Amino acid sequence: MNWNDEKVIAFRKSLIDWYETNKRILPWRENTEAYRIWVSEIMLQQTKVDTVMPYFDRFMEWFPTMKDFADAPEERILKAWEGLGYYSRVRNLQTAMKTVVYEMNGIVPNDLEGILALKGVGPYTAGAILSIAYEKAEPAVDGNVMRVISRVLEIDEDIMKQKTRKTFEKALYTLIDPDKPGEFNQGLMEIGALVCTPKKPMCLICPLQSFCEAHQAGEEEKYPVKIKKTKIKKVFLSSVIVKQGEEQFIIEQRPDTGLLANLWQFPTVPKTDNQEALKLAFLQEYGIELQLESEPITHVKHIFSHLVWEVDVFVAQAITTQPSDLKLKTVTKAEMEHLAFPVPYQKMWQAFQKGETM
Repeated sequence: MNWNDEKVIAFRKSLIDWYETNKRILPWRENTEAYRIWVSEIMLQQTKVDTVMPYFDRFMEWFPTMKDFADAPEERILKAWEGLGYYSRVRNLQTAMKTVVYEMNGIVPNDLEGILALKGVGPYTAGAILSIAYEKAEPAVDGNVMRVISRVLEIDEDIMKQKTRKTFEKALYTLIDPDKPGEFNQGLMEIGALVCTPKKPMCLICPLQSFCEAHQAGEEEKYPVKIKKTKIKKVFLSSVIVKQGEEQFIIEQRPDTGLLANLWQFPTVPKTDNQEALKLAFLQEYGIELQLESEPITHVKHIFSHLVWEVDVFVAQAITTQPSDLKLKTVTKAEMEHLAFPVPYQKMWQAFQKGETM
């Protein structure tokens, strides 16, 4: 970029003045302690602000200090995260906070090298914490920021490539306000969320309009350049809500590594052609003989970043006794409320409960 100092200063002022007037009231902005900013930024990864707010409030109620969170059992932190998805985020967060609590006297590092050494902390999270909590002039490059800056500077590099981040970071080290880096970074995030949206950006009310090269060219929606090549895999499954008598249910804990690790689910097998095949597959997988009650009660489709689940959901009575598999557990409805289930299984349970009340 070839902006002179006067233009850079004017850009900073336009952005920060707009942010200070228009910023949303968000719980993590009321107190910018490093712990709170760290939690909020991890929650906000690939998750909308409106979704995160109640989770953040509950998280701070359950774990008011970093030590409270570092010492919490995994079952508790997974329950706190239930519904947010990408559960490796909260596991990595706890691992990193244990490091801070027990190896760094409870003080989150205030330098880039130190904070990047913590598990699960990438360049964006590091930049957000350092700029917002510590007022360090470090850029925080997320999707919103790349969209705004790619339009302002007409950056035509593919944002799906890791090396492109360096282009944005280089530009932002020039643009960032050294006196108000937190307000600068949050202003860019806010512009991207509220004004410079992916489709139909509201250029007429944008404080950066006069600086925006894509707007001058009438090509706002050309940016950011994003070439997506990932193939999405579909997986077809059958899941069974298994009753053990009248008051209990058999559930299964997922493996301790991989997708949705250690979360609970209703026993699930690959989709079969008919109910007899389903009962046989279930008997082979779990050693439990089923008496299916009906056709599927619902169908759940759930989209992950790299695959799609298509799940038929059945209800059945277990003919056999208490399962012996260590990953299986018999629980009551009340006990189930304290266990963490992924979103697709929450939807199944809601469909089941709705059917019971009809």
